[in-house]
Amino acid sequence: MASPTAILLVSCPDQKGLVAKLANFIYANGGNILHADQHRDPEAGLFLSRIEWELEGFNLPREIIGPAFQAIAQPLGADWQLHFSVTVPRLSIWGSHQDHCFLDLLCRHRAGELQADIPLVISNHSHLRSIAEQFGIDFHHLPVTKDNKPLQEAQQLLLLRDYRIDLVVLAKYMQVLSPQFLQEFSPVINIHHSFLPAFMGANPYQRAYQRGVKIIGATAHYVTSDLDEGPIIEQDVVRISHRDDVQELIRKGKDVERIVLARAVRLHVQNRALVYGNRTVVFA
Repeated sequence: MASPTAILLVSCPDQKGLVAKLANFIYANGGNILHADQHRDPEAGLFLSRIEWELEGFNLPREIIGPAFQAIAQPLGADWQLHFSVTVPRLSIWGSHQDHCFLDLLCRHRAGELQADIPLVISNHSHLRSIAEQFGIDFHHLPVTKDNKPLQEAQQLLLLRDYRIDLVVLAKYMQVLSPQFLQEFSPVINIHHSFLPAFMGANPYQRAYQRGVKIIGATAHYVTSDLDEGPIIEQDVVRISHRDDVQELIRKGKDVERIVLARAVRLHVQNRALVYGNRTVVFA
């Protein structure tokens, strides 16, 4: 097994000497840096960085690393996150009628591609129950209507707390989460079946066909209260031709949706996506 590591994600106002200060914090405490990446956004005036180092031989106990780094971060005006590779995030996958993204994530998880636990599935339809049970995952059927949505979201939040969920993945859930829900829980990752910002909302493949586009795509993003406008984690496209009808566009679209959502979830659980404003830096 790989040696345990610590991962530090930092964003702060851009200023001289930041790379040296971050690296010196690790070096001065006996750490060995494995990966270091940084990005400067001149328009936002921000410096963003991801540093990963071995915990073996590091002089600070895990519970002390955060307070020790805060002494450096505070005068820099930095926002930061500290993660450990031995901490396995707990995911809840939410689905609906369509099962292609749902099945893909479960198969990748079983194959060891997603280093996470998946103890909970929630759906507003019962269609996915048998699949969840085959994978040994608890399934909760919570039908959502306009009239019962607040009640069902309250139940969903209770389940997320009971199962100690760290991340919700909307695998074609096809329901809009309320701002009240998102104030109570985040992060949430969604897969959108178009290359945002093109063809937002419903029926994107039909509208793409009518427009005669030559590529279609998929977008995975963090969910915010602004529909389909959250920070984008991953995107991809596939070429189409004039011979492709709407059903062929949907088939090709499902393929790219699977890949894009899986990439986004993997990037998140590996602590490689850093949100600032309504954008992300992805240290892939």
